[in-house]
Amino acid sequence: MLDHTSISSVVDPGLRTAGICLAVDYGARHDPVEHGGLAHVLEHLLMANPLRGAESLCERVERLGGRANAETGLEQMLFHAQVLAEDTEDVLDLLLRAVTRPEHDAGVLEAEKTVVLQELAAMAADPVDVVQDAFLADLFPGHPLGRPVGGTAAQVGALDLTAVTEGHRERLLPSRAALVVVAPFTPQNLPATAEAATGAAAPPLPRPAVALDTAPRRSAPRWADDFTWVAVGARSAVTGATERHRFQILAELFGGSPSSPLYRLLRGEKGLAYSFQAWDRNYTESGAWRVLVGADTGKGEAVIEAVTRALEEMATHGPSDVDLDAARRQARSALLFGQENALDHARLLARHRVADPAWTVETEEAALRSVTAGQVAGAARQVLDDLVVTIRPERS
Repeated sequence: MLDHTSISSVVDPGLRTAGICLAVDYGARHDPVEHGGLAHVLEHLLMANPLRGAESLCERVERLGGRANAETGLEQMLFHAQVLAEDTEDVLDLLLRAVTRPEHDAGVLEAEKTVVLQELAAMAADPVDVVQDAFLADLFPGHPLGRPVGGTAAQVGALDLTAVTEGHRERLLPSRAALVVVAPFTPQNLPATAEAATGAAAPPLPRPAVALDTAPRRSAPRWADDFTWVAVGARSAVTGATERHRFQILAELFGGSPSSPLYRLLRGEKGLAYSFQAWDRNYTESGAWRVLVGADTGKGEAVIEAVTRALEEMATHGPSDVDLDAARRQARSALLFGQENALDHARLLARHRVADPAWTVETEEAALRSVTAGQVAGAARQVLDDLVVTIRPERS
């Protein structure tokens, strides 16, 4: 399992803690249709299973004064811990054991399913989570990228120990992975190869692309008499594409920083919004670029018009030199800030290297520096040509 794994150690003698992250090329979009939510439940279970009949990974790490957690996305799972430097080797062994050689327990599974159902209920009560899932469902209708990461309550409730055990063996274990340790020294037990870490050598599970043969779903917003979250965006660049950086810079230009042109328009000039953000995410078949704006009652249409007008202006003229420089700096700082903390550094490297073992911060920073105003204008035109608007809550 995990034979095709990137393994690396970053040594920083000035650290007094260590960050450990194992990123796996398996996420919610890879779940079988009949077992939606499997990856999410499996993530919970691997962190909560008893280790050799004793405490879970999370409890063991917390007792050492550290912290451990995991997360599931559409195409990746991350398992990570930050610990005191002297506990690095022990926790590295525990994390690898918990993820690759778990002792599944039916009682723990039922308990974690209950936790996941509570998490889904909390997400359903949060309009930001709801609009995010709805936007991706509109952007990728009928496609695995449009599935909710956590699955549905019915799907989670139907999962049993057999389904979860088979999912771990047949879907997670054969996946590519990246293991990164950032510490003041190289752990003596850091595996030299993935086979040494897992005791197995197998080809990685293929991840064939699924054709995006349906257009985004569009419908006229049904405005409710309530505060509304408005998502405006489009498909963008796939993972690994060189043009992804221009969409990232475009997101910075439409983000919630006071340095962004959209901030000046929405908040400063028109007073239409207090809270908004933008991001670009890249997946196997497509990317997703979007602006998310909180709109007060009766202001939703004006928000959509303002964002659309800002995109048109950007597509026609591109950003000013001052705005482009600020956006590049914002994107670069997000990378560099991620190197200032041992855990953030490990997570940053692992989640990129699971897709590209040769990825480096320096190469990414250089690519962001080189984005031109004309390229940003082209990205804005592409967003405009494929624009999707999703709002929540909606009038029923």
